[in-house]
Amino acid sequence: MEELMKALQEYRPNNEQEENDRSVMLELLAAQPDILTRENRTAHFSASAWLLNKEHTRVLMVYHNLYHSWSWTGGHADGESDLLAVAEREAMEETGITDIRAVSDRIFSVEILTVDGHVKRGSYVPSHLHLNVTYLLEADEREALHVKPDENSGVKWFSPEEALEACTEPWMVEHIYTKLNKKLLSGFAG
Repeated sequence: MEELMKALQEYRPNNEQEENDRSVMLELLAAQPDILTRENRTAHFSASAWLLNKEHTRVLMVYHNLYHSWSWTGGHADGESDLLAVAEREAMEETGITDIRAVSDRIFSVEILTVDGHVKRGSYVPSHLHLNVTYLLEADEREALHVKPDENSGVKWFSPEEALEACTEPWMVEHIYTKLNKKLLSGFAG
């Protein structure tokens, strides 16, 4: 957890949302020993990827069964403090791509995301927060894509602009995906 704490402390927030969310993440990381696991039913860490092709002109998204929308890849930390490894593993599992690499090992974005209550594998999961850390990853867009049926029903490459249009979650489009695209345009190099 020390490496994650250090990475969050060193991360330079891009806007007020990131500054506030990072502050809460650091407080919870210091105060709650189970914050990396789903045992903490109020809030826990997750990792996501803005997964680009090698030219950085396309974004790979999955059609998420829970949210009924095209979205980034990602998942729960489940006790793992190396959130880059979590983001890479989830991207591979959810897309079928095996050759994924980090553009940088530095955090690309941070956000606290609300998750509505839902049923997963026959059990009710109460509403909670994902303390999400996002990484910029890239992959070869010629590699074969495969869905992960228990989580998504589609995997597809989009231009960054098309990704915004494909997502049906207004808050994610306005506050997260638009932010990620702007960071790309500003020449984020990690």
